[in-house]
Amino acid sequence: MYPDLPRSPRHTREHEAFRATVRRFVDAELMPHIDAWEEAGEFPRALYRRAGELGLLGLGYPEPYGGADADLFHHLVLIEELARTGCGGLMASLFSHAIGAPPILNGGSDALKARLLPGILSGELVSALAITEPSGGSDVANLATRAVRDGDHYIVDGAKTFITSGMRADVLSVAVRTGGPGAGGVSMLVVDGATPGLTRSPLKKMGWWCSDTAQLHFDGCRVPVANLLGQENGGFKLIMRNFNHERLMLAMQSYGLARAALDEASDWAGQRVTFGQPLVRHQAVRHKLVAMATQIEATRALLEDLTGRMADGEAPVAQLCMLKNFAAQTMQFCADQAVQVLGGMGFMRGTKSERIYRDAKVYMIGGGAEEILNDLAARQLGWH
Repeated sequence: MYPDLPRSPRHTREHEAFRATVRRFVDAELMPHIDAWEEAGEFPRALYRRAGELGLLGLGYPEPYGGADADLFHHLVLIEELARTGCGGLMASLFSHAIGAPPILNGGSDALKARLLPGILSGELVSALAITEPSGGSDVANLATRAVRDGDHYIVDGAKTFITSGMRADVLSVAVRTGGPGAGGVSMLVVDGATPGLTRSPLKKMGWWCSDTAQLHFDGCRVPVANLLGQENGGFKLIMRNFNHERLMLAMQSYGLARAALDEASDWAGQRVTFGQPLVRHQAVRHKLVAMATQIEATRALLEDLTGRMADGEAPVAQLCMLKNFAAQTMQFCADQAVQVLGGMGFMRGTKSERIYRDAKVYMIGGGAEEILNDLAARQLGWH
């Protein structure tokens, strides 16, 4: 196994105590079941409640709602440990509230927050974010799902796709058009999962098998005006704020999964004997492992820096775009090299490297496709 990297000064004993708690949970309650959950295409819903009991869902949320005081380095520790499963789909769905709940926290009324957040953070309610549409992915400013005011309700019509936890979600934070064209006409609404007129269809994917992913259809759904998040036609700012955090979390996951691929490859290289000696004795294999480690070390350095800056209240958009892309490329490279080191075994279901190889592409698309983020970074840096 690749040795642990030196921790930054921002890592405290509290972070390491938290790591020990998460590691026990991962080893005892996740590792034995990951392959079965992947093959089944889902994991037990009770796992949300278990994560809630351990305080894993409430990191950084206010205590009155069931949250716990935590910084972004707690999130990094959490994701590092979860990534040892080699299963991005588990992280995506089990923690879908990480993108679904912040708009409620940041834009909901006190009454709405008090009604929904305790259930989400305890794992009783599953939260999801619904922005992407069949007609356009990263082009959020031109979304088409419409919400028309009708007295004390909005009438919502449209469709969303690629929605993580979309089949199970009890609480949906949905981007809708309440005004004219462009970003200035976008709002955010909370839609109850039991709302009449809401239908859902499961989607089959190349990777993230155990992640519940759905297409949603809204046909005359009546949503109370009290479920508006932020100001009417002011939802785009909430969405962009959410994206910064989402991209950091995706970068953390990419980094952690790259580490998992390297760990499996290095363990295999030490045990597998070819031509009378372990694989690791062959220079070509050693060089692959070092190339993977180099990418991981560089990713970790950039990740530590930006996690610290975000924790200090900065929002370095260009650097977050670059980090997310770089981390996803690191994951893709390490997955590819790990499968190559494992050889035929790397092509077999049940190895982490095979799963990470399949999952890698979604990290280069989700949270903003690589090309979109490169262009956003260029604009932020004045190159337009």
